[in-house]
Amino acid sequence: MNHNTPLISTIVVGLVLAFVFGALVQRVRISPLVGYLLAGVVMGPFTPGYVADQNIANELAEIGIILLMFGVGLHFSLKDLWSVRAIALPGAVVQISAATVMGWGLGWLLGWSSDKGIMFGIALSTASTVVLLRAMQERRLIDTERGRIAVGWLIVEDIACVLTLVMLPPLAGFMKGHAAGDMDIVSLAWPLALTLGKVAAFVALMLVVGRRVIPALLHYVAHTGSRELFRLAVFAISLGVAFGAAILFDVSFALGAFFAGMILSESELSQRAASETLPLRDAFAVLFFVSVGMLFDPSIIVKEPLPLLATLFIILFGKSFAAYGIVRVFGYSKSTALTISASLAQIGEFSFILVGLGVSLSLMTERGRDLVLAGSIISIMLNPFWFAVLDRILAEKKDTPPLPPDEKPAVPRVELPVTGLSNHVVLVGYGRVGSVVGKALRAANTPFLVIEDNPGAIERLRQEGVEVISGNAAAPGMLQAANLDVAHGLLVAIPDAFEGGQIAAKARTISTTLPIIARAHSEEEIAHLKHHGANSVIMGEHEIAKAMIAQIGAADAPSLAS
Repeated sequence: MNHNTPLISTIVVGLVLAFVFGALVQRVRISPLVGYLLAGVVMGPFTPGYVADQNIANELAEIGIILLMFGVGLHFSLKDLWSVRAIALPGAVVQISAATVMGWGLGWLLGWSSDKGIMFGIALSTASTVVLLRAMQERRLIDTERGRIAVGWLIVEDIACVLTLVMLPPLAGFMKGHAAGDMDIVSLAWPLALTLGKVAAFVALMLVVGRRVIPALLHYVAHTGSRELFRLAVFAISLGVAFGAAILFDVSFALGAFFAGMILSESELSQRAASETLPLRDAFAVLFFVSVGMLFDPSIIVKEPLPLLATLFIILFGKSFAAYGIVRVFGYSKSTALTISASLAQIGEFSFILVGLGVSLSLMTERGRDLVLAGSIISIMLNPFWFAVLDRILAEKKDTPPLPPDEKPAVPRVELPVTGLSNHVVLVGYGRVGSVVGKALRAANTPFLVIEDNPGAIERLRQEGVEVISGNAAAPGMLQAANLDVAHGLLVAIPDAFEGGQIAAKARTISTTLPIIARAHSEEEIAHLKHHGANSVIMGEHEIAKAMIAQIGAADAPSLAS
């Protein structure tokens, strides 16, 4: 039997190299996304050694795009966007326009036609949501005004990119004709109207039928109690809707997957769907970035140094200056404007999708694609340094009075305030188990606080008057903010035993006598949690067995204590 099949070798080598390079760049505090792209460069035809099958890589990348866009739709929050619509909507539109014009100008200097210059500019206009969210989370800015504006801005950019993906195929012929001086608006009207009609029919079907069928289907599957079937249902919905949209409505995979996620985001099961499917979504997203890296010719750094520097100038400075000016014009503080500028000084996943489509439609040259890919890799690598400069500016600004009357003192990172509670219970996670525990603690009038990273659960807890710390309990400073050294106990109610072990270990370094109780799903997880400091571990299957034995009256049954 031949084990060296192109499909298997592409997946295995891609994931192994992505892990190696991702781990290496992570050590120097650069986004792992850069490592995934470098893995693709190593596997590509422009470097010596193993060369993966490009056609298979592209097929895997399509699945990655579907799952990536499904995740974007799953986390799409119309409420968050609406709260910052006054700045995010016009700001993003003006910034996209400015970047497109700058890209078109560079293309003109390089001798490209207008259609290729415009496509090049559009690809440079959108930042990576993955990179931005990581920077915001590290600085605990997500729940601040600056963070909400930055995320809302990126949502508008994402929506604009999705619309661009839909409109480019029918507009491609018109753009080429316009560039050649042969513009025929009448010939454009029919394919454009047909495309818009298909999109409208698909959207209507999703809003009328999908809004009812998809959540109902997931709720039915959830009640079967099978986690495997639930995961399969989520993947079947995301992939099935994307494929059906492409076959029946001639709509892109990206738009179909985005709408499937957006419809599902309205369901109470959206967070569970996101968490259950995250591993496979991440794996295919990695393969997507690897496939993009395979397209990149690193020799362009030597062959085209000046065009590359000009491309980087647009990404790092042009977009940032435009965003800074827009935010200041709308009356926001310098600290907010600087944060938005640093957030947008990079390009990522949507740029890759756009350049791929642009090359396939002959709206972008391979030279332009290589400039975009090089600009993306370098800008993502430099983005942490942008935020380091921002941190220093804001730190110096904090100590420089007096401040303008419209501006509050700004700090580079939002420090978590330490709770005033003592002799309290710290509850990590407020899902199916944590919410039951929380209700029991309230009924017993036991003081407690919750550490949770689910925005929906956080909002409900705050409405109920429960003190909550937003974020991952394993992150630096979280347990100290919970005043753990004077707490009555720590309850780790999250289902992930690996993360639970990290939390228990960090808690044990704070207090050697603190009672720590965690949950597990297997004997191995029990051993893992106890090894990392948990005093007691509750396994759900054991407790069910005890209850069943008690109900049947088998008083002399052997103990199942864990």
